[in-house]
Amino acid sequence: MRLIANPVNARPTEIKLHQLSAVLEITFDDGNTFKLPCEYLRVYTPSAEALGHAPGQEILQVGKEGVTIIQIKPVGNYAISPVFSDGHSTGIYTWDLLYLLGSEYEALWADYLFRLNAAGHKRQQPI
Repeated sequence: MRLIANPVNARPTEIKLHQLSAVLEITFDDGNTFKLPCEYLRVYTPSAEALGHAPGQEILQVGKEGVTIIQIKPVGNYAISPVFSDGHSTGIYTWDLLYLLGSEYEALWADYLFRLNAAGHKRQQPI
């Protein structure tokens, strides 16, 4: 599933990785704070590995229940590139994408669970 992040012009003022709970907490300069589970960020990676190179080539990410973020690399002044515990490190998460993932968390997570179920996969542990 390709996500189109509309420009929101909000910038992070703080990014905290909570390792025990496997949650990335991001506070934006407009006052919004989002707590994004590492699994959620991993399954919505914007990398070509998951998205393919054209619409319709997306690959459903499965088996990511226990994944964590082990490192966060800054990308200029506009994004981060997390390194996940499963070795994935090619997704560049722009501020606008992170804001979208935060503000649309409920709907996007429900959509992922629906697609996972439709493909015959079951999650091993709750988020």
